[in-house]
Amino acid sequence: MKIGILISGRGSNMVAIVDAVNSGEIPDSDVAVVISDKPNAAGLAKARERGVESVVIERKGRTREAHDAEIIAELQKRGVELVCLAGYMRLLSKDFIHAFENRIVNIHPSLLPAFPGLDAQKQAIEHGVKLSGCTVHFVDEKLDAGPIILQKAVEVRDDDTTETLSARVLEQEHAAYVEAVKILAEGPACTLPPVVFCL
Repeated sequence: MKIGILISGRGSNMVAIVDAVNSGEIPDSDVAVVISDKPNAAGLAKARERGVESVVIERKGRTREAHDAEIIAELQKRGVELVCLAGYMRLLSKDFIHAFENRIVNIHPSLLPAFPGLDAQKQAIEHGVKLSGCTVHFVDEKLDAGPIILQKAVEVRDDDTTETLSARVLEQEHAAYVEAVKILAEGPACTLPPVVFCL
């Protein structure tokens, strides 16, 4: 399974996926390319250190559709079958979602459907919830609303700040994302609902 990963920043979830592919934990897979919309994204160097081709595709004042079209072309040129969003901070256009329908996954730092969008951990603390966590899900045209692949829970402590909670959730994100991509790489044996296409 050829994987393409989109990043905008440090790329820690990207690193977790690449390392799991390289170690064989995610079987029969290859990370074909890492694409960033930010030329200074720290994750680009981490990808290169691991021997993964990295590409920068900046928005440069273009429409979302025009920007996405260039990314789609780069992914398709490399035969990418699964697109992983790993801290990619732009919403995808309908054209992108349709080009890779049921083949785009994202990780979000909350137990969806709770706290979609930005500042999920801040929202969790402000609402006084006792459990937070992360969700790996398929991407559709609605924000953080696609079918859920798996979730991992994290206890919210009484003395938690946004930073301390985010750090503990991030640890679980790495494990969750690897586990989810492994499910998809293993193909027909996956246990997702039948309405969801399994790679």
